[in-house]
Amino acid sequence: MPVETALPPAPDVAAVVQTLRAAFNSGLTRDQAWRKSQLAALERMMVENEAEIAEALKADLGKPFGEACTAEIDFVRKEAAHAQKHLRRWTRPQRTASPIAIQPGKSVIEAAPYGVTLIIGAWNYPFQLVLAPLVGAIAAGNCAVIKPSEMAAQSSALLKQLVARYLDPRAFAVVEGNAGVSTALLAQKFDLIFYTGGERVGRVVMAAAAKHLTPVVLELGGQNPCIVDETADLAVAARRIVWGRFLNAGQICVAPDHVYVAASVEARLLEALKREVTAMFGPDPKQSRDYGRIINPRHAARLQALLADGRAVTGGVADVDACYVAPTILTEVSADAPVLAEEIFGPILPVLPYDSLDAPLAAINARSPALALYAFTRDKATADRIIASTRSGSVTINDVVVFMANPNLPFGGVGASGMGAYHGRYSFETFSHRRAVLRRGFALDASVRYPPFSKSKLALLRRVT
Repeated sequence: MPVETALPPAPDVAAVVQTLRAAFNSGLTRDQAWRKSQLAALERMMVENEAEIAEALKADLGKPFGEACTAEIDFVRKEAAHAQKHLRRWTRPQRTASPIAIQPGKSVIEAAPYGVTLIIGAWNYPFQLVLAPLVGAIAAGNCAVIKPSEMAAQSSALLKQLVARYLDPRAFAVVEGNAGVSTALLAQKFDLIFYTGGERVGRVVMAAAAKHLTPVVLELGGQNPCIVDETADLAVAARRIVWGRFLNAGQICVAPDHVYVAASVEARLLEALKREVTAMFGPDPKQSRDYGRIINPRHAARLQALLADGRAVTGGVADVDACYVAPTILTEVSADAPVLAEEIFGPILPVLPYDSLDAPLAAINARSPALALYAFTRDKATADRIIASTRSGSVTINDVVVFMANPNLPFGGVGASGMGAYHGRYSFETFSHRRAVLRRGFALDASVRYPPFSKSKLALLRRVT
């Protein structure tokens, strides 16, 4: 069960922002060697403190050691290493053509840092969801205030200690606290805000940013649908779906939220899903060292209420005080059930049969665009149709979640599931302003551009411009 910890006293957020702005204005972050040193320090931080990070994640979320390593420690380490490897290429100015009217001239697009940025993370992946964006902020030459979620208190406290120990305190600061501290931070003027969390708070962040005309990146969520048609390999589909749904006890924004399955294979898929739950977590998942816990009793109680929205093929039990909800497969779920109304963010998977592919596609398109959409099929035409007729942040065919492991793919939502993208080069681009730079000399100062204009002179000017 997560351990309750007292929050530190509220910091003077204005002073923190002022310190970082002074560092940015000094030119500290512009140096590419400095950026590489900070990325290397971040990579080293994850390697050298693996045990402490895993322990904090265990205390906050009951997160299994394997998940702590792969989804948090290794994920951030690899992002930092990838950025170091490619930083020189990413920062190289992009040469572009110059029209005859401004010849001789040299036109380039340079990646310029925004300045002082704010990164607000979520509790379900308390290290990954602030440090992966931080890689982009560092690589692009920004300073950053990091606000971890107070709900993952052990991770938040450790994060503050580690960032202060490994990264340059002139440029990076972790600010802990509750919603009041977040409100105080949002009242400050930042040059970019990167927020990961729910849609409701995302609107608050966007409204606060609008007061300063600050650009925002919002990584939100929503219900992620999964379609399994009659041609799919049901054994493989079930194994991958169970793995993706019950990672971090279902508290992951890209997990499949519900499965639409062709009615002709529904019974077989349900049996396969049930088998895979037992194969991965044993006959009593509560005793499994590979199965996590819900962040707190309040969320466990919310999930417990959703268990009544269908018939449990497996699971269906909860221990709220222990923050435990069993991995649950639900069937016989009505279309208006609360479990289908919003992102579940827990270990519950409704399975919904369909007779024609038109039905799930219509249901998907009736909702806000998902952060992730999944489909299992051997039929390329079906896969193509699903991709072409839906909107979502990403689409994965015949797997779930693993697209996030590819640093060459952008990760982000669309519509209510978010705006902006990151991972790999996309993190660098998200934290960079594409700045137009034109360099000219003093030669060939053609008089045609200057008044007064005769009819022929204006005609000539319009032709060359």
